[in-house]
This record gives sequence, C-alpha cells and structure tokens, in this order.
Amino acid sequence: MAAPGATERLMCLLMLLALFHETSSFYVPGVAPINFHQKDPVEIKAVKLTSSRTQLPYEYYSLPFCQPSKITYKAENLGEVLRGDRIVNTPFQVFMNIEKKCEVLCNFPNKPVTLTVEQSKLIAERIQEDYYIHLIADNLPVATRLEFYSNREEEEKKKEKDVQFEHGYRLGFMDSNKFYLHNHLSFILYYHREEVEENQEPTYRVVRFEVVPQSIKLEDLKADEKGICMLPEAAGSAPQEIDPTKNNQLLFTYSVHWKESDIKWASRWDTYLTMSDVQIHWFSIINSVVVVFFLSGILSMIIIRTLRKDIANYNKEDDIEDTMEESGWKLVHGDVFRPPQYPMILSSLLGSGIQLFCMILIVIFVAMLGMLSPSSRGALMTTACFLFMFMGVFGGFSAGRLYRTLKGHRWKKGAFCTATLYPGVVFGICFVLNCFIWGKHSSGAVPFPTMVALLCMWFGISLPLVYLGYYFGFRKQPYDNPVRTNQIPRQIPEQRWYMNRFVGILMAGILPFGAMFIELFFIFSAIWENQFYYLFGFLFLVFIILVVSCSQISIVMVYFQLCAEDYRWWWRTFLVSGGSAFYVLIYAIFYFVNKLDIVEFIPSLLYFGYTALMVLSFWLLTGTIGFYAAYMFVRKIYAAVKID
Repeated sequence: MAAPGATERLMCLLMLLALFHETSSFYVPGVAPINFHQKDPVEIKAVKLTSSRTQLPYEYYSLPFCQPSKITYKAENLGEVLRGDRIVNTPFQVFMNIEKKCEVLCNFPNKPVTLTVEQSKLIAERIQEDYYIHLIADNLPVATRLEFYSNREEEEKKKEKDVQFEHGYRLGFMDSNKFYLHNHLSFILYYHREEVEENQEPTYRVVRFEVVPQSIKLEDLKADEKGICMLPEAAGSAPQEIDPTKNNQLLFTYSVHWKESDIKWASRWDTYLTMSDVQIHWFSIINSVVVVFFLSGILSMIIIRTLRKDIANYNKEDDIEDTMEESGWKLVHGDVFRPPQYPMILSSLLGSGIQLFCMILIVIFVAMLGMLSPSSRGALMTTACFLFMFMGVFGGFSAGRLYRTLKGHRWKKGAFCTATLYPGVVFGICFVLNCFIWGKHSSGAVPFPTMVALLCMWFGISLPLVYLGYYFGFRKQPYDNPVRTNQIPRQIPEQRWYMNRFVGILMAGILPFGAMFIELFFIFSAIWENQFYYLFGFLFLVFIILVVSCSQISIVMVYFQLCAEDYRWWWRTFLVSGGSAFYVLIYAIFYFVNKLDIVEFIPSLLYFGYTALMVLSFWLLTGTIGFYAAYMFVRKIYAAVKID
C-alpha cells in the first residue's frame, strides 16, 4: 500500500535535488563588470591575514610589508567589519595586459628592507602560526594553485593532474626549525577579451587571480637602479631566511603575467566556489535526505494509525466498559492546557525563536536565488543582522499572543524580556570575546563605533518593533483551546525511565541532527578554515528537512508523554525539540579535537564562545519549530474527541 507513495516521494525528491543542484551553482555577481583597456591600472588590494590555527585575523600592514605613499582604507559594510576585513591599497603596480618579469616593490631598489629584531620575531611567529595573506584584484580574491595526482592508474597519472585552489597564499614556511618568508610574488592574472566593434579599442575583464609565492635570498636577487631585478634559476636559488634573533635584510619583489581565458566574467567565481569535493557532498546529501524522508514517513504512518485508533475508541459511546477503563492521553484533557511555570520566559524564548526562524528562512532563500554572492563582501552577514532586527515585529507578535494564551498579564515586562533576553546573551558573550580579541590587536575585534552602531540598531530598531508586535499580539484573541482546564491539577503517575527529560532530548535530537550533520561539516569548514560556502541550494533543502523532522519527532515525543498521563508538556516539548543542539555541541567538540590545530587559550576561547552562541541559536530555532508543531497537534487531537 505504501510503496507507490514512497516511490512518488522519492521521484519528487530527486527532481528537487536536480533543481537545487542547478540553483547552487548560480549566483548574481553583485557588482557591475569593470572593462579595462590596454595599460589601464588594475589595483591590487590587501584584505587581511588569516590562520585557522589562531582564528585571529590581522590587518595586512600589521606586518612590515612595503607601503604605498598614502595608505587608503576602503569604506566597509557591517558584514566586512564583523568578519575582520580591512581592505587597503598596496604598492603593487599592475597594468592590464602588461607583463613584468621582476620588479622591486619598495621605493629604494638598491637598498634592501631591514627588519628589526621585533619585526623579524613577529614575522617568524606568524609563519609558525600558519598565516595566509589575502589580496584582491578587481574584487577577485587571490588563490594559490595546487596540482596533485589522484589515485588513478599509472598511465593516467602521466596525462592529467588534479587542480585545486586554496584561498590566499602562505606568508612563509618552516624547514628544520628555520623560518622562510615568501618575499617574491608571481601574479598570474587571466583576462577575457570582450567583443567590440572593429574601430573600437579592445576591452578586457579580469576573470581569475592566481599567485605563485616564492622565497628568494637577498643575494640571489640582483636589482638595478630602476628597480628591475633578475630572478635566479629555481635550482640555484636559496630561500630568504628570517632569523628572529637578529636584524634581517631582504627585498620584496613581484612579477606579473597575463593569460587570455575563455571564462566569461559572469562565471569567474566558479573556480572559487567549487574548491570542495562536490561529489562527496552530493552522495552525503542524498543519503541524508533519503534516510530522513523514509524515517519521517514511518513515523507519520505510526502516529496517524495509532491516533485514528485512539480517537475511534474514545468516541464509542455505546461501549461503556471501554470508556470506564480508558487510559492514556484523553485522561489528561482537563490539565493539558494548564499554563506552565514561567510563562513569560517561555513566550520570550519562543518569540526569539520565531525571529530567528524568519531571519534564517529569508537569508537562505535569498542566498539560494544568488543575491548574496561572495563578490558582495559581507553582504550575507549584513543582511542577516538587519533582518534579525526587522523580524522583531513577528517575534514580538507571536510572543505576545502566546503570553496572553498562557494567562499572562504584564505585557510590557514580557515585551522587554522578549526584546532583551536572547540578544542580551548574544551581545554579552560577544563583548567578552571582543575584549580578548582587542587584547591581541586583531582586526577581528569589532571597533567601538561599530559596537555603538549595533547597540543603536538593537535599541532603536529591534526593541521598538518587538514592543509593537507584542502590543498587537497581546491585544489579539488568544489561541482557542478545545477543552476547558480543571481547577484542581491531576496527579501525575510515576514515569518510566525512558520518559526522563534528558533521555527524551537524546532520542529526539538524533533525527534532525542526522538530516544536517553533513552540511554542518561544510559550514564549520567555511567558518573556521576560511573557505567560501555557497551551496545554499543544498542548505535550503536541508533546512526544510530539518523543519519537517523537528516537527514530526516533537509530535511523537509529546504523544508518548501524554499517553503516560504527564500533561506538563509546554517546557518539555521546547527543551526536547531542541535536542539536536546537544549533538551539534558534541560535533563541535569533535571538530575542534580532530580537524583544527588550535592549542592556545584565546583561539580556543573564541571557538567555544562562538560555538556556544551557535548552539544556543540552534536550540532556540529547533525548539520553537518543535513547540509550535506539538501545540498544533495537541489542539487538533483534543478537538477531535468528545469530552463529557
């Protein structure tokens, strides 16, 4: 009986996956293309220095690199500031389609740069911490090409190499406990020639930006008075060592090579967005989706069949003996809608959960349509911040209406609690972490004016909107409960061990976590290892499955609880539905131990501080989804039975 339905569901799923695969590779570039003519300057800008070992970004000029005559920082949006980007000009002179074999970067070609002991020590420390430098040309990030042979047959190995790119380039490397700095950069820029009319000058667009970093000893770099240098042959050159115990002399040099490419401007980000192994991603996603859909189908069949049988039995008026011996969820009909303890806090948390849910749904959907591309730097985080502020009206409305349903009276205090409880915790944790980042002089520290601006947004936008929504929600008719509540509470029988709250959290969290733990790996890689994440088509699909699985597991858990004649389901459903957040925390610890090479205190504190915020937000989100699904289910089943 169930086979045709399952087949149809699987076919729909595969069609959805095909659609989302197309969507995930599409994006709106976000900025208008810049057309360059021959010899037009192409500005090279620096973004920041990053390391997955320290999680502390730094400004480019925090190290003693060559500086232009005037340092100019780009005006940045909120997302860029929060990410630690500090985009600044550099002294690299690059012109469209003009080759440069080797040129000294600093102003004194015959006079090497002298690094003091303090500067040398700082560079050696950054090399040891595995820092990468991020530059951009025409808004394209620089990438280092990595070529390697995959596990193929020997004959195929000779023919083809696999190519991958890593973001940025390494500051230097270590060998035998000695530090070597990459002081020569070979830029390889690819351009696409645009079609123009016969009499017009040809125009070009930059479509890829690669770099080959090299370490070349001062003695091997021969420079003349004009700053033109000669690169030594690779076999005969020695790397530029940085001795942290003394002054070091070196030259910063660079070369520029141009190559024509068939890649069009609209597809120029494809190289950066396909750096991860998509095949593994595909198999994992399909596996998770199929398993979750089948499990959800089984749970739905069990719950619907059992409920139909229960309701049919309860509604038999002629069978008096069965009604006398009835047990289960109908017995608690006089207490099931009894208001819980701390209704204000519960409604406030659920209001924040609705606020989060609306924000995440819109952000993922808009990103899936390609409107928050990586070329619009910081757009995703900026959009998320502003959306969370404006979604306060929906959070306040849902919290106000629920609070009135739970017989609450102090709506002003409830509105203030909704507007400040979750955002206050987030701001407090971020402020403490920010103090530690300030102490490290990292660009990841949020500047004081930005912090004031965020506070103004919170109290000037979010708080009034929450109050507005709460006012209208509280004035609206409360949710209509289908049965009356008794004056005297019913005694709750002793519960079995498996009805314990913590056991319920463990059981309920497995299914939603199973739906999204593969995607979680890619998200963690993007956050903690400075990768681009742009598979929003997959993410939207996973989010929908997460909502479905959270709702269904919450309904099952509340049904079992009511069958055990325990009517205290309000708080329990919210806590148990967020059980997958516990598994996210366990996974975050596993990721920290096995995937990251963090050993210092402050990077560890940052990791677990931001992870705590992520887990808290995920708990609020899944708890809210599960709570409202269970609430609708409880109202539905008690409306379906005849109560004497």
